[in-house]
Amino acid sequence: MNSINLNQEALTTRDNKGETPIDIAHRSGACAEIIGLLSLTPEAARSLGGKEMARLYAPVVYWWSEMVTWIRSRSYADCHKFINEHDDELVREVLKYDNSNLLRCVACNGQVYSDSLVFLALRMVHRYPLSLLATHHTWPQGVTLCDYAQNQNASKEIAKVLILTPAHISSTPFPTLLRQHLPKQFVDSSIFGTYNTACTFIKHMKYDKAELVEIEAVLKPARKCDVCGSTPAKPCARCKTSYFCSLPCMKSAWKKHKKTCKAPTTPPATEAELRELHKGIALLNMCIQRSGAGDGPTSVVVGFLVVVQ
Repeated sequence: MNSINLNQEALTTRDNKGETPIDIAHRSGACAEIIGLLSLTPEAARSLGGKEMARLYAPVVYWWSEMVTWIRSRSYADCHKFINEHDDELVREVLKYDNSNLLRCVACNGQVYSDSLVFLALRMVHRYPLSLLATHHTWPQGVTLCDYAQNQNASKEIAKVLILTPAHISSTPFPTLLRQHLPKQFVDSSIFGTYNTACTFIKHMKYDKAELVEIEAVLKPARKCDVCGSTPAKPCARCKTSYFCSLPCMKSAWKKHKKTCKAPTTPPATEAELRELHKGIALLNMCIQRSGAGDGPTSVVVGFLVVVQ
C-alpha cells in the first residue's frame, strides 16, 4: 500500500514476462486484500489516498491507528463509538494488533481521572484479556503495564485496571467489572439490575421458544379450532396448546391428540401476567437493537433504561 502511494503508475507496469502486478498476484494465489489493492487503477489509487486505501484493504491497521490518535487526543467517545458500531471480530483484531501501544497510550493519558477512559480500558481488556500481558520492546525486561502506568503517574483507577489478570477478566461478568472500577453515580445499581434481568430473560427465551408460542397463543384475540378451523376456540383444559371449538371436535381429535397431551409442569400464567411479559418482550427488543447493547451499560442503553423504568 505504501509502495502504491509513492508510485501509482507502478500498478500498470509490466515485468520482462509482460505481467502486471495483478497478474503476478493472481498467479501466486495472493490474498483478497492484495488482489483488491493491485486491481486499482492509478487514477483510483490517487483519488482514494493512503488513508482510504488502508480503511478498505487494511482495516485492522487503519482502525488501530485511529484508536491511538483518539486516545492521545482524549477523544474517548470516538473509541467507544468504534467499539459500538463495528463487528466484534474486527474490534478484537484491532485490540490485539499492537496492544502494548494501545494500552501504553491509555496509561500515558490517564494522569487525570476520566470515567470515559476507565470505561474504555475495561472494554478493551474485556474484549481481549491477553492485552494485559502486553510488553513493549522499549521497556526493561519484567516491566508490566501496571509498572508503566505508575511510572507515567497514571491515576490509581487506571492502574487498578492494568493490574488485572486475563484469568480474572475472563471469569468476571462485565457489569461486575464496571461496578468494581467505576463510581456509583456512573454505575447505578438499579439500572444494572434491569440490564442483568433483561440479559437473563433473553438467554432464557432463546432456549425456550415454547413459552413465546404460549404467550402469543393467549394474547391473540381468537384462535381457530385445530379440527375444523372455526372461531372462537378454547384451549385444551389439560395441555393448553391445542384448541377446539366444540366437544365433538375435541372427541374426533382425541385419538391423535392424546399422544401429545400433557399437563404443564408449572402453573399457567394469568392473562395479566402474560400481557406484562409481552410488554417486556417489546421493551427488550427495542433495547437490544440499540447500538452497543452487547457491551453492558453503554450510554445509549443506560439512558434508554433510565427513561423506561
